[in-house]
This record gives sequence, structure tokens and C-alpha cells, in this order.
Amino acid sequence: MRYGDTVAVDGVSLRAAVGEVTAVLGPNGAGKTSIIEALEGFRRPTSGTVRVVGLDPVAQHNDVVGKIGVMLQAGGIYPSMRADEAVALFCAYHRNQKRPADLLALVGLQDRARRTWKQLSGGEQQRLKLAVALAGTPEVVFLDEPTAGVDAEGRLLIRDVIASLAGQGVAVVLTTHELGEAERLADHVVILDRGRVMVAGSLATLRAQTSRPEIRFAAAADLDVADLAANFGAEATETTRGEYVLGVLPTPDNVARLTAWLAARNEPLSDLRAGRHSLEDVFLRLTGSGADAAGRDGNQ
Repeated sequence: MRYGDTVAVDGVSLRAAVGEVTAVLGPNGAGKTSIIEALEGFRRPTSGTVRVVGLDPVAQHNDVVGKIGVMLQAGGIYPSMRADEAVALFCAYHRNQKRPADLLALVGLQDRARRTWKQLSGGEQQRLKLAVALAGTPEVVFLDEPTAGVDAEGRLLIRDVIASLAGQGVAVVLTTHELGEAERLADHVVILDRGRVMVAGSLATLRAQTSRPEIRFAAAADLDVADLAANFGAEATETTRGEYVLGVLPTPDNVARLTAWLAARNEPLSDLRAGRHSLEDVFLRLTGSGADAAGRDGNQ
């Protein structure tokens, strides 16, 4: 997908399966929005093929919109419209519509049904947008930042709804900057950067493909990493204040040597992660620093 001379999406190939949650991740400007809008039928790719439930989302748009649900990150509901009115309106657009009352109960808003959009909290607004996305019993659901601004209780509810959708055979396509949420929810992860797929697969696959020998640990800030590196004959860095990476295999012997090194300096060990990388670790390793990502154009 090109915008003038800018290549926003460069040879991307991906597949989201029914009954799975597929997380499409990437820094700002990676091409996520362009890809999702193409899947929803709102943008035509410069080249290539897009199919959603076997249909062309642009040429067969009217057929596709009846089979998908879309949860936008912002907007989509009139500020003065009540929650029950909004759900009823969107249900009325679909042949295979769900009961508005059931949707409100599903997202825990039955007691907020007569409140207007602007009277709802940010987390309640997110839950209402999720209810609207499910109004037509969709086969594919696109969720943009579904848990952004949602409190802990609301997050648990949204996670349960998403897991239930996948369990019912719905293909859930999720975009988010909240990597912890993606790690909890996703069966399949696609990481983009600068318009290309960097890696795709299950979280276990991604960890295996991007892992390197290291022990991550937390201790007091400003440890003598030069001495630690010399002691092990390996690279040692303080990634953020009080967080360290030691470039050795996480064997019992190396872990014991590390704790002995800390004990000799009377430094307590507050956290130890050996042999398991979080999705955030994988993401940052593939896409670079957060500062670099944040400086890119977020409209692609």
C-alpha cells in the first residue's frame, strides 16, 4: 500500500484463523492501520490480494460488512446517545442481529443502559464499543486497542469476552500497544515494522526464533556492570535503572555464580528471569527502542 511516494505496507502476507486471536503489533508507522483498513474494506491495496471469509472486502463490501464486527479506538457513537439506544441502532443494521439487552449484559453495562455515551467512564465506553462490534453475530471481529483506559475489572471482562468469541469459532484480529494484553490473549502474533512482517507465529515460536542466551535480573541501580561482564567473560548491561541483562546461558551454574557475585557485594537480588522472554522483550528486540518507534508517523 502506497501513499504517494511512501510505501506504508511492503509485501505483507498474513493469515488470521477462525477460532483464534491474532494480534497484529508494531510501533507507530508500522502499517497496522493500513492493513486493518484494507481487511475491513475501507482502503484498496495498491497491489496484492485481500480476502475476508473468502470475499474481497472492497469489491464485495456489502457482503463483507455483514460478516465482520469493528471496534474502533475512538469515535463511532453519538455523544448524546444512550447506551441502549446505541446498541439497538447497530443491531438494527444486521440481519443476524443479537438482542441489545444480551449485549449490554455481556459487557457488564446493563445497569448503565440509560446513560449517554458522554456520561459513561472511559472504560465503560470501551465496553460499549465492544458490544456494538458484536451486534451482527460476526464471523470476524477487528478490535483496536480494546482494553485502553479500562480498569482492572473491565479488562478481565473484555478478556473473557474475547476468549469466548474465539471459543465460538470467531476469528479475532486484535491491534494494541499494550503488549501485556496481547501476551495474555493472542494465539498467533504478527509483529510489523516499517511496513513489513518481522516475525509471525505463536508466542512460543516467536520466543524460540528471537531468543539469545541471557539472564535478566533486577537489583540495586548502578551495579558495576563492567566487573560483572569481566567476571563472566560476557556482555552485561543495565537496560533501565535497576534492570540488567547478562549475556550467558541461564544454566544453574551461571545463576549460582550471579547470585554469588551479588552476595559478595552485599547486593540483594529482587527479580530473576532466566530462559523466558516476554512478548515485550521480543517486540523491542525486533523493532528497536521505544523512542525510535514513538517518533514515527502514527497514521500509517
